[in-house]
Amino acid sequence: MVKLVFARHGESEWNKANLFTGWADVDLSEKGTQQAIDAGKLIKEAGIEFDQAYTSVLKRAIKTTNLALEASDQLWVPVEKSWRLNERHYGGLTGKNKAEAAEQFGDEQVHIWRRSYDVLPPAMPRDDKYSAHTDRRYASLDDSVIPDAENLKVTLERALPFWEDKIAPALKDGKNVFVGAHGNSIRALVKHIKQLSDDEIMDVEIPNFPPLVFEFDEKLNVVSEYYLGKAL
Repeated sequence: MVKLVFARHGESEWNKANLFTGWADVDLSEKGTQQAIDAGKLIKEAGIEFDQAYTSVLKRAIKTTNLALEASDQLWVPVEKSWRLNERHYGGLTGKNKAEAAEQFGDEQVHIWRRSYDVLPPAMPRDDKYSAHTDRRYASLDDSVIPDAENLKVTLERALPFWEDKIAPALKDGKNVFVGAHGNSIRALVKHIKQLSDDEIMDVEIPNFPPLVFEFDEKLNVVSEYYLGKAL
């Protein structure tokens, strides 16, 4: 059976500060760095050997991927980076403290923006310092596909082509795959893999640690699902 391991990036500096992060390119905290190393140790203990790895174009996920692969003695495994695995774009909430945003907009409104499947947060102005429109890493993309805000529905719509074009074919080819990504891009793919309803995915949380493992049969039916180090 082939294995797909999802590792959400370790704690970031903005996770630690309780800020909305999204596409802002924030580094791992000291704790997050250790979580990534520990993820690799769990992978090694479980004896999981990868053939291919994928990550986003944001440093917290890239570093988590590299640290986890290194700690599992698999730093040589090919890694492909894609913006399609980026975190959900939090729009105008990016960089705001979550508690302060609740005070400004109200607890209920912020909860809807964070947890609703298809309600968009306020759009980020194109001249915002965190805007992706002027970021060189997205220069090859058509400007119309670069988001100013995303919900989970939109995140799934842009992550799904990467699943269909890259991840699923690798798994069908018998390859074990590592995906170092983000809470919401992983949630989006989990929704698709498990065929969860829009309501069901709202209750799914992906922790910074430990990694989540799916085992599939040759037709990509889920045979088992568990977090490394503990049974679900």
